Amino acid sequence: MPLDKSLISGLPAFTGLSGADMDAVLSLARSSRFPKGSEVFSQDEESGSFFLLLSGHIRVVRTTPGGEQVIARYINEGELFGIAAAMGRTTYPASAVAAVDCVALSWPNAAWQDFQSRVPGFGANAYRTIGARLQDTQSRVMEMSTRQVEQRVAGAVMRLAQQSGRKTEHGVEIDFPISRQDIAEMTGSTLHTVSRLMSAWEEEGIVRSGRQKVTVTDPHALMLVAENRHGK
Repeated sequence: MPLDKSLISGLPAFTGLSGADMDAVLSLARSSRFPKGSEVFSQDEESGSFFLLLSGHIRVVRTTPGGEQVIARYINEGELFGIAAAMGRTTYPASAVAAVDCVALSWPNAAWQDFQSRVPGFGANAYRTIGARLQDTQSRVMEMSTRQVEQRVAGAVMRLAQQSGRKTEHGVEIDFPISRQDIAEMTGSTLHTVSRLMSAWEEEGIVRSGRQKVTVTDPHALMLVAENRHGK
């Protein structure tokens, strides 16, 4: 059964496509479901496909030479991922793990060049995505070397709320399960330190957390913590 054009018609990577071109693009796509906690692909695995996340959230995890796991970022709905072909790589640089139940489209890497010529905005969107992720990585490297752990943790929570937050009556809730261990792995910190900071911020009314849910109740105060201006 052919995939419905509405799956991609509103997404930036496929803007401006005719109905016939959408059908051609989708004829090469495979739709897959990934249960929470399952791997879409693993670090250093041969890159055979690239992906578009239709629903859910993907956790991108790198394993260091010493065996330590670091969460590099989260992929949100509508984003391309696993685009090793765009970076001239033959293997995936990190693992992609479903943070919740996910649905994704995948295409064989052989379709990459055809997409760039057939789809006006596809290549530009892909390279903007790479550029934004490289910039984010550089910013995080700078944070690791120049910011105190409290600032790093506050900055990470703030970014997640901005990128994947939804407004609730209590504030901005990060819209997928995230544990304190996850935040520690994003910020080069420890579970003990993150737990201590989150508990202190809860007492101050800056965040609410529990059952792998984090809600930012006072975004301005969290921003001040991230900028080391809280209490000044």
